[in-house]
Amino acid sequence: MRQHGRTRTASAVVAAVAAAALGTAPAQAAEEPTPDPYRFGVGARSVVGAESSADAEVLEAGTTYRSSIGPGGKLNFRVDLDAERNAYVSVVAVPGPGTGLAYGDGIEVTLQDAQGTRCSSADEKVGAGRFARPLAAAAHRTIGGGRSTCQEEGAYNVLVERVGAGAGNPASADASASASASGTWALEIRHVTEPGLRQPGPTEAPTAWPSASPGLPGGETRETPGGSGFNDAAEISEGEWSSRMEAGRTYFYRVRVDWGQRIFATASLGSTNTGDFTFVSEALTMRLYNPVRALVEDGGTGSYDGRQKQASLDPLPEVAYENRFAGADKVQGMRLRGDYYLAVSLNPRLAQKFGRERFGVTLRVNVEGDAKAAPPYAEPVGDLGVSEGEKGERGDAMRLVGVAGVGTGALLVVGLVAWTLLARRAAAAPSQAAPSQGVPSAGAGAGHGAPLPGTPAPARGPVAGPVGPHATGGGSPYGDAHGYGPAGGPGHEGGTGQTDGAPRTEYGPPPAR
Repeated sequence: MRQHGRTRTASAVVAAVAAAALGTAPAQAAEEPTPDPYRFGVGARSVVGAESSADAEVLEAGTTYRSSIGPGGKLNFRVDLDAERNAYVSVVAVPGPGTGLAYGDGIEVTLQDAQGTRCSSADEKVGAGRFARPLAAAAHRTIGGGRSTCQEEGAYNVLVERVGAGAGNPASADASASASASGTWALEIRHVTEPGLRQPGPTEAPTAWPSASPGLPGGETRETPGGSGFNDAAEISEGEWSSRMEAGRTYFYRVRVDWGQRIFATASLGSTNTGDFTFVSEALTMRLYNPVRALVEDGGTGSYDGRQKQASLDPLPEVAYENRFAGADKVQGMRLRGDYYLAVSLNPRLAQKFGRERFGVTLRVNVEGDAKAAPPYAEPVGDLGVSEGEKGERGDAMRLVGVAGVGTGALLVVGLVAWTLLARRAAAAPSQAAPSQGVPSAGAGAGHGAPLPGTPAPARGPVAGPVGPHATGGGSPYGDAHGYGPAGGPGHEGGTGQTDGAPRTEYGPPPAR
């Protein structure tokens, strides 16, 4: 009986250790917390916007800040610029989950010189979906291209405004606008600069580009969960990617696009079985942002009735320095190499109408063209859209996966040692009534053997992530050429808008909605 008691003790020890290693211990089980609607940058500084430009706090280049804005709010910040570098200020506004919003509610950012002259402005609005999701806009100061304003060294003002029906007097608005007038939105603000060129570069932006979309990307469909913001966006490459997305949430992905390359993307919302005749307007929306978080293009599924629907981006030009001098917003947005961000949002009304929380979504991404040489920058340029804290966070995420795998293996080894020692003691006891049965010895073997009786099998470590896109053919290999930053994002009705005094003529093929 003594032997059996010790054997049971050994089994219990190993089972407990294995359960702890695999995260299945019932005593330590905890309800998974609800994820935040947006992942803010690690180490972001707090900053308070001023009512007047005279009291505005300075935003340092290469730094991420956190702030907030109330209904109808107008906040002023300051950036100090020289006469050589291009500058970008982006703002991400995060309405609270479940916040009632009107069609025109949104965020706007304007960059002004010391005379109050507008260098550029951009906005992003909620649009027809009318549900809470992160909204991003970026203003810029661009050097050259025949511009006569905003070229001087000095202090520039950044004006951040909460716009739309909810920004005015709630008493004069309709019901939906009144709902949007309540609540404070969190803000993430970033200021980055881009070096000038050693010698003048091209200033003639393209007026046309191929309008045909590429075929389906090759390879098998891979599963990946998206991130909850720009800072933790899931890295993907050309190919087909699937995910189970929760209604009411926005998922972020990042794709490397080099000089001379074009990006195409579609997002398909899978079908659902329902016996009711129902539909949801703007069930899925997809937006493309450039490396400095300026909106480039957006698309939506329109009305969804349970049959599969697809959102796609209009064809875009290849990434080129001279795109910044174009009159069309979406052409200006394709002005730098680096991480381009796809944000996919599901309407919360999907859960209400179709009685389920998660829906299957498939992303198809194509990156076309060979990488070309970078423009002749006066100094090296890294990833303009990635802060040092964000670089560390992305590296830490991968290290944590590895540590988790090592920790699990170590705990299982400890459990095996405990099993062996207790079993040997039991075998040496004088009251032993029967030979030991099935006790593993501490041999020298290694490998993926069968699990111990009554315990889970050892977990394998994480599978290596997808290989990112790489340049083929002529031009500088990615990583050797210098990068540079984009202009403010494009504008659409109910989407985003940006002006910088340039002609508003639309370039390229007409949008195919």
